[in-house]
Order: sequence, then C-alpha cells, then structure tokens
Amino acid sequence: MAHIVIMPRQGNTVESCIIVDWKVQEGDRVAADTPLCDVETDKATFEVPAGAEGTVLKLLGAAGDDVPVLKPIAVIGNPGEDWNAALGTAAPGAAADPAGIKEKNEKKDQQAVPVLGALPGCSPVQAGGGEAASPRARHRAEKEGLPLTGLSGSGPGGRILERDVEQAVQERPRFTAAAQEALRAGAVMPPVPGSGLGGRFTLADLTAGVNPIPASTSNSGTVGSETALKEEGKITETPVKGIRKIISDRMLRSLRESAPCTLHSYASAVRLKEIRERMKAADASLGLGQISINDLILTAVSRVLPRFPFMNAHTIQDSQTGEAFIRTFERVHLGVAVDTPRGLMVPVIRNADLRSLRQISAEAKGLAAACHQGRIGPDALSGSTFTVTNLGSLGISSFTPILNAPEVAILGVCGIALKPLSIGEDVRFEPAIGLSLTFNHQVVDGAPAARFLKALGEAVADMDLWLL
Repeated sequence: MAHIVIMPRQGNTVESCIIVDWKVQEGDRVAADTPLCDVETDKATFEVPAGAEGTVLKLLGAAGDDVPVLKPIAVIGNPGEDWNAALGTAAPGAAADPAGIKEKNEKKDQQAVPVLGALPGCSPVQAGGGEAASPRARHRAEKEGLPLTGLSGSGPGGRILERDVEQAVQERPRFTAAAQEALRAGAVMPPVPGSGLGGRFTLADLTAGVNPIPASTSNSGTVGSETALKEEGKITETPVKGIRKIISDRMLRSLRESAPCTLHSYASAVRLKEIRERMKAADASLGLGQISINDLILTAVSRVLPRFPFMNAHTIQDSQTGEAFIRTFERVHLGVAVDTPRGLMVPVIRNADLRSLRQISAEAKGLAAACHQGRIGPDALSGSTFTVTNLGSLGISSFTPILNAPEVAILGVCGIALKPLSIGEDVRFEPAIGLSLTFNHQVVDGAPAARFLKALGEAVADMDLWLL
C-alpha cells in the first residue's frame, strides 16, 4: 500500500509550514530516510524524510506553498500504483482533498468573482462555471478581482491553486486606482505599455489611448502625477511571502490584540563597562568566551524579573469561552531576539534566573549560532516569558519594541552614550545605556511598569551585586 507523507507538526504553536524546495521529483526512488523537501516555519527550516522506501508517485505541493500541518504533501509507493486511490483511503487526519475532489460546499464554488475588465490572458467571464479551486485560490482571486474561468490549474486533477492565481496576477497588466475605476466605467485599454510606475496603466493611458511617457523632462525635472520617466531606474517588486509574511502577520496581530505602551529610560553604564573590560582581560588569558554587554543585561533582567511577577507573564484567552486571564511564571524563560538573514528569531534561555552570568552568556551565543546556521529546533524557539531585543550596537538611542505575544512585556536595549547624571549634589556626564520597555497596558499599569524599569536600571548601575 502506498505511503502518504504528511506535513509534520513543528511544535505545538505551528499551524502550517512553507515548502521551501523539493529535493526529489516524481518517479524518483527513495529510501525511508531520504529527505523529500525543506519546509519552513516562522522560526526555522527543517527537512521532511520520506518515511518509507519506494517511488515518489506524486508531489502534492510546489515550492512556496503554505501547507497546514498534518496534511498530505507527497505519496510514495510502487511504480504504477494509483496515488489517488491511496489518498482516498488515508488515515483520518492525514487526508484532506488534495486529489482535486470537489468541495462539499458547492454554493461557495458558484459564487461570482468581480471582474475589472477585459484583461489580456484572462477571460472576462465571471467565475462560477464549476472550476475546481482551493479555498485559498478563491480568496486570492476575489481579493485581486481576477476571474477563475480560463485559468489553468497546476494542482492534482487540474485544481486551481493559490500559486496559479498569483501567476495570473503577475502576468496581467496592473492599473492605478483611477484607471481601475475607468475600466469599470467601460474605458478601453490601449495596446501599448502602461506609463505608470512598474508598467501600470494610468488614467491618462486609458483616456488618451496612447503612451504618454514624455521624451524629456522640463527644467524642473518634474513629470505628471501619474507618469514616471524610464530614466528613474529599475523598479523591483518583491512579494511578501515565506517567513517574512509570517513575521509581518504576527507583528500586526500583536499590535491589534494588545494595548502597547513604551517607557524610555537610561541607566549608568560605568560599572557595566568596567566589569566587561575586567572580565574580557581575564577571559582572554583563560581562553573563555567573551562576556558581552548584552550578556550582562540579560543577567540583570533575569535577577530583577522574579521581584515583579506581573511582568514575567502571558495574556491567555480561552478559545472556547473567550475569557481572558493572566498566567504568571516563577521561573524566567528569557527570549533573546536574534537578527538572521532569514528574519527575526527569538530563541529561549530557559530558567535564566537560576543560571550564572557565564551560563547565560554561553547559552545565548549557542542559540544565536544555531539560528544563523538554520539548525535551531522548534522547542528552543517557544515558551519564553519575557523577551530582550538589543539594537545598541547599531547606535539606537531609543525605540519601541513590539510585544512578543502572548508575553506581557519586552525590553529594548539601546546604545551607550554620555548623559548628564545626578551624582549626589553634583551633575556630571557619564556613559549611560538606554532602556526601552514596551508592556501591554491591558494587563500592567504605567506605574508598576515604571517601577520595574527603575529597579532594572539600578541593577544595571550596580552590576556587582548581580554577579555574586
């Protein structure tokens, strides 16, 4: 019997994975441990093994597809075996409708899709002729105002997938908002390239029927509001997809579902720098890893948080009752934001409040290296109770960190600069480090959050107490 390969679940919070690329083709012979493809979550990239020996009968997705976990992505069996039949008898939870079987809700398939006008490469007939299309493809077509009739599906059984709609959108002409309204009113599109940015058709193109790109600019170098000179250079448009799209969606959701408020402060960095220089010299002679400013800040945060449990917490909402509650933690599981070529990742230093400075430093460096190398596991990227993000090395004096939901707060570490500090009755300039604290005002009021930030600043200014 054929073996169905499903999208594995990468951690309890991961709902779908993106197929990065396939390492095999249909008809290839594979072993049980042969990697079929690389898949990507918002956290890391993983290989999916075949799981059984045999021949690749069918690949049920393409590179770039966002596939829900536990859904079929490939079928492996004997040459000539009917892969459709295998999917029809798959175990519960593994088989969806990847073979192109019609959706149960026929009414939804018959809904008409609005049409902008007669576009090259697309039939102007409204959708609803019974084409087999995935729900994501229909949603994208409705959003883009693209008819499904006439589109060729690349999915199993000729099913129209989201990538087919995306390709049609990329191939069709693009219009400015004014030009779209003109099309709906019956304007005729001229047989010449659009003159707007990125080749878009403008209102002037549709009303004049000619390409209005001027041969030269005036002395002022200005052009019409809906035209642009080719001499402005190449314009590149990059789709927001993959890990970038997932990060974007989660950041927006964080802002939408919380009431973020940010407090800015700074603390004396004199002792901070002294300790770092002292340990730097000692570590060099002992061959130990270098202690960084960020390591010292992480240690201070882990020591202060237990005194303010309302900051070391999650905001949770019951999915069934809708009731919200606050979950506080005794232990500090510290999330550390890491900038990687693939995007922002937040590995977790578990039980940071029980670890020494050197243990925190070694763990932070090891996790950051794993993120950069793409070998970080999903368990190491979940379960943080408080997050620290550091932009100090880039010279940032203050910023507004975005909450790492469901956490209640996140600390932004800024650069070190000379600040006027009150020392007894005197005021003198000393190096100070900026601290930016974002917290969910639905859960924590301003005064308690300010007290936490003040206590943290005092801990940073008197670091020796936190290294004993």
